[in-house]
Amino acid sequence: MEKLWGGRFQKNTSKLMEDFNSSIQFDCKLYEYDIVGSIAHATMLGKVGIISEEDAKKIIESLKEIKSDIDSGKVEFKTEHEDIHMNIEVLLTQKIGDIGKKLHTARSRNDQVALDVRMYTRDKVEEIIELLKEWLKTLIELSEKNIDFIMPGYTHLQRAQPVLFSHNIMAYAQMAKRDVERLKSWLVIHNVLPLGSGALSGTTFPIDRQFVAELLGFEQVSMNSIDGVSDRDFIIDFLSHASVGMMHLSRMCEELIIWSSQEFHFVEMDDEYSTGSSMMPQKKNPDAAELVRGKTARVYGDLMNILTLMKGLPLAYNKDMQEDKECLFDGAETWIKCISIMIPMIKTMKICDKNMENAAKGGFTNATDLADYLVKKGIAFRDAHKITGEIVHYCIEKNINIEDIDIEEFKNFDKLIEKDVYDFIDIKNCCELRNSIGGTSSMQVLESINAMKKYIKNI
Repeated sequence: MEKLWGGRFQKNTSKLMEDFNSSIQFDCKLYEYDIVGSIAHATMLGKVGIISEEDAKKIIESLKEIKSDIDSGKVEFKTEHEDIHMNIEVLLTQKIGDIGKKLHTARSRNDQVALDVRMYTRDKVEEIIELLKEWLKTLIELSEKNIDFIMPGYTHLQRAQPVLFSHNIMAYAQMAKRDVERLKSWLVIHNVLPLGSGALSGTTFPIDRQFVAELLGFEQVSMNSIDGVSDRDFIIDFLSHASVGMMHLSRMCEELIIWSSQEFHFVEMDDEYSTGSSMMPQKKNPDAAELVRGKTARVYGDLMNILTLMKGLPLAYNKDMQEDKECLFDGAETWIKCISIMIPMIKTMKICDKNMENAAKGGFTNATDLADYLVKKGIAFRDAHKITGEIVHYCIEKNINIEDIDIEEFKNFDKLIEKDVYDFIDIKNCCELRNSIGGTSSMQVLESINAMKKYIKNI
């Protein structure tokens, strides 16, 4: 079959090369963006008189018909036409003949694909921002519903200090907020029209790039034609943001997996988001959370793919850049799927509050509060730390908790300790007294929740 670019060639492309060279098997995802971009380009060509308005109208009507045919499954893309751009152009010329050949005036596949991929990424950014809003609402709802539940906070995976469960959950809300802000920054930096860059040097035709930018919703046009066709920073930034976002989900899943173990039993996943064992009848596995954790590695791989792809490429377009799409598609779709499964998984999760509170009462999580109590009695913190450490050692020897010590036993460690110490080391008060901004008191958690609600309204 004669290629659209075949004028200077004397031999047909080998079947092996056609298969190797073709990208239609994955870039067919871009058909809608390719058609929308082509409609904008044809509209501009007609407006400035590069082609007649009548021809522009025929091209636009035919492109819309082609889109409808593709939407309804009537079109079978062909490997011999290489990619989505040439498949659609062939369909167009088959439909309206030589008029269809005019569409490619003043553009190259280089700036055409740069446009398509950028519009795809922009749509995914906007879709994920909306998903993250739902994720934020889910985390807020979980926190509000369980505002007073107490659990041990951990460092080094060792019980450290008591915190509110809601405070722990709102930490993930802060992460999600940063994910949103990163994606919003993507829209500021990368909402740039590359179409009009041509193959690499622009075009001799009097095109109106600003007009095309307005039609397609771009804030800016690219100001260097070489950069316009060779830039893939927008993919790198997106996959970087996706990797950070997936890392946030993975960290939460790691906690949920640990918490749902029998050793912790802080939470229990709903049957709808768990699986069993083919051999062990008693098993209930948190597989949704484990898969999110596992798929994080996959998105990291997508980022490393595009970084490695781009690191050694000279300007401008190189065929290597055909490999930019699969990692982008995979990273975007994986992130979307993972947020989508996290929302109902969290909503249906059972909170075992008594188990969390009992765990918070063990492990001397109120030891720091005892040290703070001594400091408030006038003892230097380092001395208070030493006294408290001695008390903890005494409790370990006696197999008791700090709050189980008799007042006279307390006074053996320091005479300044009075009966008010019991209020200070009460597990609930340990949380409520931490009322500094961003602390774990219920007042501060509610402040955090209310601030996040306001933030969501303004996204």
